[in-house]
Amino acid sequence: MFVLGDVMLDKFVYGHVDRISPEAPIPILHRQSETAMLGGAANVARNVVALGGKAILVGAVGDDAEGDLIAGPLVDGDGIVGRFVRAAGHPTTTKVRYVSGGHQLLRLDIERRLHLGPHDIDMICEWLTEVAGEISAIVLSDYTKGVLIPVLVRRIIDIARTHGIPVVVDTKTRDVTRFAGATVMTPNATEAAMITGVECVDDHHAEIAAKILHERAKIDAVVLTRGAEGMTIYHPTDPEGSVVHVPTHALEVFDVSGAGDTVVAALALALSVGASIMTSARIGNAAAGIAVGKRGTAAVRARELATALGGGSEGDPKIVDGEAAQEIVADWRAHGLKVGFTNGCFDLLHPGHVELLKRSRAACDRLVVALNTDASVRKLKGDSRPVQNEHARSVVMAAVDSVDLVTLFDDDTPLGLIELLRPDFLIKGADYTIETVVGADLVASYGGRVLLVPIEQGHSTTALIARANTRAR
Repeated sequence: MFVLGDVMLDKFVYGHVDRISPEAPIPILHRQSETAMLGGAANVARNVVALGGKAILVGAVGDDAEGDLIAGPLVDGDGIVGRFVRAAGHPTTTKVRYVSGGHQLLRLDIERRLHLGPHDIDMICEWLTEVAGEISAIVLSDYTKGVLIPVLVRRIIDIARTHGIPVVVDTKTRDVTRFAGATVMTPNATEAAMITGVECVDDHHAEIAAKILHERAKIDAVVLTRGAEGMTIYHPTDPEGSVVHVPTHALEVFDVSGAGDTVVAALALALSVGASIMTSARIGNAAAGIAVGKRGTAAVRARELATALGGGSEGDPKIVDGEAAQEIVADWRAHGLKVGFTNGCFDLLHPGHVELLKRSRAACDRLVVALNTDASVRKLKGDSRPVQNEHARSVVMAAVDSVDLVTLFDDDTPLGLIELLRPDFLIKGADYTIETVVGADLVASYGGRVLLVPIEQGHSTTALIARANTRAR
């Protein structure tokens, strides 16, 4: 997939606040750490890859350290192919968010509208022409920072139509006429109201806004995303009907930010494999339902989407391998969430375990539970254990409300997994001491904390098995 648009860098600076400045009534943030991730059009490309697709990301960045970070480690780390215009003397668009205790205190925007020259436009079009025979969809992600100017958009759409490539447009500009000839436009309700003057307060008004957009932009279809209200699809030539209102798939709505990028990525991927606009929009809606059901993240993975669509064969999306866990935990942390980690065999889940997990989750924003594999349990407990295999134990653990993620480790201890995930809190029951908790020194070395939570007495898996064996005799 060819993703073209305004590439940004999202930075998060984390710290703690313990006093107000004597110079002004503002908090003083004591910096503890910071992280950076792809934003803007680059976040669409990131979502494409997360959903199992391949993405070529094209845009403009400054000839600065932020541009180097995007064009090098970040796109490489996310598995994206990057091709960038490097704008000398122009800053890379950067959003810096200052966060304390999961709350954003301030956002600093570093940006200046870009002016592409004729040579830059020619080069971008040449990049598209070179790969036109290999790509199956184009996304134009327009944050109005200067890349998707009318002359470039016209040439891109002409190339796409020549090669029969669908074009998905996600734009924040009022001037939608520049996108004439594109396949589908995906405004949200606020953007649609800004362009048409019609507030999308219900299905009727959303339909009116979609029809106005369709006529004004002269595109094939409009997919109007409406957050918790789902979406409205307007496609006049579809045999299923010109207007369809689709409710959201989300069971709960925590955060709608970034869900638009998820819709665009999923919809474009579906179009790229020949799905109709109506089907592609419904797939995008299912992806959005997952995204808005997450706190602070819009990244949706193929496993989650397959499960939401009823075709998943890999089980609960909470159950992941170590690599996927690392990606998810990094995403949580990038949005200011504190991550807790606990581990064990959890062979037969009993009330003591449930209370431990509940108290562990109360201490953090997200809780990861690492389970010993069957081989690891046998090393520790003998050949008669575990009673339940690792798949059964994972499924039961994932069903616990207090648990956000479940993963397995094969070693005697979870030290390797702790090194990989770098949790903010390493949590064990109070029957341990800090000195006996595996990984305590490591977590303390990077500023994390070891927490010992009280446990309910009188509960033991070994005792439960012994009593069962006694009764069986």
